[in-house]
Amino acid sequence: MKQFLLERQWSWRASGIALALIFLLATMLVKPIGVSTQFVILDGAVWNALSGDLVVADAEAKHGYSSRNAYLNKSGGKYAKSAAEPLNYSFVFVLCMALGGLIAARMQGEEPRAGEGEQEQPAAFLRPSGRRYLLAFVGGFLVLVGARLAGGCTSGHMMSGMMQTSVSGYLFALGAFAAAIPTAILFYRRDR
Repeated sequence: MKQFLLERQWSWRASGIALALIFLLATMLVKPIGVSTQFVILDGAVWNALSGDLVVADAEAKHGYSSRNAYLNKSGGKYAKSAAEPLNYSFVFVLCMALGGLIAARMQGEEPRAGEGEQEQPAAFLRPSGRRYLLAFVGGFLVLVGARLAGGCTSGHMMSGMMQTSVSGYLFALGAFAAAIPTAILFYRRDR
């Protein structure tokens, strides 16, 4: 299996089809995928572990928990319950995303193989560097802050939203690509 995965990089079509199937299965079998809320849940779980009183069992709350934090307490304590019992589908899904990325990186190796992608991609994409990691971290941080301000992340708004034919999902996708493409061109020009 490892040899098959390493023989060639998946095309954008194969990757897109695999991603669509995963989202379709998740939506059909469990619920639409959305991950940014799980960072808030992680914060709440850590805060609750350190203070011990952020989330409390509450028989009158819809989900059996309440919190003094307004965000965790919304929706009848839904997020408070997730912070008190973080090992749920959504949280494990996010952990598995990180684990899957780590496994894929280890399987592929640190350096690109000879002839792979050299003509299609600028050098900034092929060699890990401090600048690349810093830009990825800053970009990820900005996306996460924006996701929380918007009430959902790219997976929830764009991927799951578009699968559910939500107009806001299509508008978000348009805006995301309208910002991402010029930014990528600015930071990863071929002449660098």
